[in-house]
Amino acid sequence: MSQDPLVIFTPSGKRGRFPVGTPVLTAARQLGVDLDSVCGGRGICSKCQVQPSYGDFPKHGVTVADGAVGERNAVEDRYDRIRGLKPGRRLGCQATVQSDVVIDVPPESQVHRQVVRKAASDKPITMDPATRLYYVEVAEPDMHDPTGDLQRLAAALAGQWDIPQVTLSPALLPTLQKVLRKGAWKITVALHRTASDAVPQIVALWPGLHESGFFGLAIDLGSTTIAAHLTDLDTGAVRASAGIMNPQIRFGEDLMSRVSYAMMNPGGEVEMTRAVREAIDTLAANLAEEAQIDASLILETVFVCNPVMHHLLLGIDPVELGQAPFALTTSDALNLTARDLSLTTLPPAAQIYVLPCIAGHVGADAAAVALAEQPGKAEELTLVVDVGTNAEILLGDTQRVLACSSPTGPAFEGAQISSGQRAAPGAIEAIRIDPATKEPRFRVIGCDLWSDDPDFAAKTAQTGITGICGSGIIEAVAEMRLAGLLDPKGLIGSAEQTGTDRCLSTGRTHEYLIHDGTAEGGPRITVTQGDIRAIQLAKSALYAGARLLMDARGVDTINHVTLAGAFGAHISPLHAVVLGMIPDVPLENVTSAGNAAGHGARIALCSLAARREIETMVKQITKVETAIEPKFQEHFVNANAIPHATDPFPNLLTHVTLPDVSFNAATGGGDDGGRRRRRKG
Repeated sequence: MSQDPLVIFTPSGKRGRFPVGTPVLTAARQLGVDLDSVCGGRGICSKCQVQPSYGDFPKHGVTVADGAVGERNAVEDRYDRIRGLKPGRRLGCQATVQSDVVIDVPPESQVHRQVVRKAASDKPITMDPATRLYYVEVAEPDMHDPTGDLQRLAAALAGQWDIPQVTLSPALLPTLQKVLRKGAWKITVALHRTASDAVPQIVALWPGLHESGFFGLAIDLGSTTIAAHLTDLDTGAVRASAGIMNPQIRFGEDLMSRVSYAMMNPGGEVEMTRAVREAIDTLAANLAEEAQIDASLILETVFVCNPVMHHLLLGIDPVELGQAPFALTTSDALNLTARDLSLTTLPPAAQIYVLPCIAGHVGADAAAVALAEQPGKAEELTLVVDVGTNAEILLGDTQRVLACSSPTGPAFEGAQISSGQRAAPGAIEAIRIDPATKEPRFRVIGCDLWSDDPDFAAKTAQTGITGICGSGIIEAVAEMRLAGLLDPKGLIGSAEQTGTDRCLSTGRTHEYLIHDGTAEGGPRITVTQGDIRAIQLAKSALYAGARLLMDARGVDTINHVTLAGAFGAHISPLHAVVLGMIPDVPLENVTSAGNAAGHGARIALCSLAARREIETMVKQITKVETAIEPKFQEHFVNANAIPHATDPFPNLLTHVTLPDVSFNAATGGGDDGGRRRRRKG
């Protein structure tokens, strides 16, 4: 045995001795090396490509001679002629071991390859798909062996892939015989496992070798928007992303409004379920069209959502979530099919995985954020805030993770704001106000120039200036506070008090004029006292929720904040702290995670191990119920001030000076002291 050649695989470092003539793929399988294959060693799928290395390898203690791997055979020559092999590459199922050799398995040939997200962070996803493809050649029926086609297919999988047992999705029974005969008894099957030790189920069938790929959807089902990523389940690459408005908005802008609609209108939950499922079907069809794939190739979908959306997706009346003790029908992860949810764009056998919920008001979206951001692995106490209509808040480190949900409402997304709109071209997304002149300059979505740039008008002529979106209103309110136009209680000063005629009287209150486009037929964009109040209510709910979690950990300060959510990715850390949305932290320690819930959904879509991880993790997270915590109201009231009535903000004050002004009617004026210019940005 000691005379057999030594085979060393990189990057795994696994090694073993094998007889001369052993196929590289066979050696890899026996050593447990992560080398892919769909065709079962027939040399037609190209998944098992490897790169033999030659020369001296002191690290491994071997010298690899020319000829350490056998000559290319006719199968490899044919493959290279038709499809092409990179220089030095070999097909692992055809190349044979002749002497000591070092074999590199390139990333694209690894089943559990890592996929790097190119968006807000570079956190890798390790591929461990729940669904995999297998090519088999099935024995033809025989009068003397009266077994069914399914039984012979199962026998082929057992014999050729060592898969001892399978089941078939009932939705595929009518097509099995046609597919087998069309492929001349050669067939590719998609096997799905709900757990690593579960009996796999056949969820798709194709005649011959299937080479058109297979895909999955990662869907973040939010109260306001539905965002989805169409993902290649072989490579982990995102082929298309899109979002649409949640049509349930017509039943109520926030979650409790929808619960009330279900309470007050018999059959209301059925209407809302139908609406959201139709929207998901539309979104899936649009993504398939954009990626130029057949929707029948979408074999998996993963959903993350808050508890109310979770129940309405599943067709469950959410009434119990509207009253204490806020009981979920189930908090466990769910494995379903497209047929179970009446999703018609997807094939009936397509597999649905719904992440587990943490508690009655802390849903699968918070679980997905926990999976993506891993607060339980942070060395320092870290606050993760998923900013949306309903804010999901996590606070944790290696000792303990806590979670809560806080009802911020839709103001942060531009709703309930007088000039507010969704993020779209033409919407003001950033603003700066000169503290001396009180004059604003702003930037709109779709144009990188600021409004004081000479080319701004020409560059925005097509989109116009249409309103102000969520990030814009946050910056506007914070800038008004920094410029002395707004006092700590949130009152806008008069023209006389502030020294600018942009502060206009609206009767008993005032508003600040950002842009007047009426001369060009556009809108007049202002920040009103009502807008300030809506933002105060939203940010107070967010801050109070975070403060409750800090109370539970017995701390008054934290060092790190991660802003998550598609909207959170566009929030300026400085303005978020000035506004008092989040506790005072060093600004360099405020980071954006982009759509962390959506990324968590994609991790779960691409990894069976990640599903097990989050199912365990949610049981270890401590849930804090804001609705019944007695200190929530106290924290909420104190957080109404901008930035806060009682909590000091020493880190913030190293960057800016907050003007000491008061615009109460009784005082009639304020102090202009304490203003200073800030850097432009």
